[in-house]
Amino acid sequence: MQYIDDLSSAVIILIHAGAIFRVGFCFIRMMTAEEEAPQFKKRIRNTIMFYVIAELAFVLKALIIRYFT
Repeated sequence: MQYIDDLSSAVIILIHAGAIFRVGFCFIRMMTAEEEAPQFKKRIRNTIMFYVIAELAFVLKALIIRYFT
């Protein structure tokens, strides 16, 4: 069980880092390519939605594990 917790903690860290870098990249690209700004705004919105859904999945996993132990 400890291995699964360590693995999920590592995945959470990767999701945090990936979402932050993706949003930062999109902001930088939005500043340099102003004609493509709507496309990058959509990508930022999708990244934030993915981040929220991923966090909810891990919260649900923790709740289920805590309930059954």
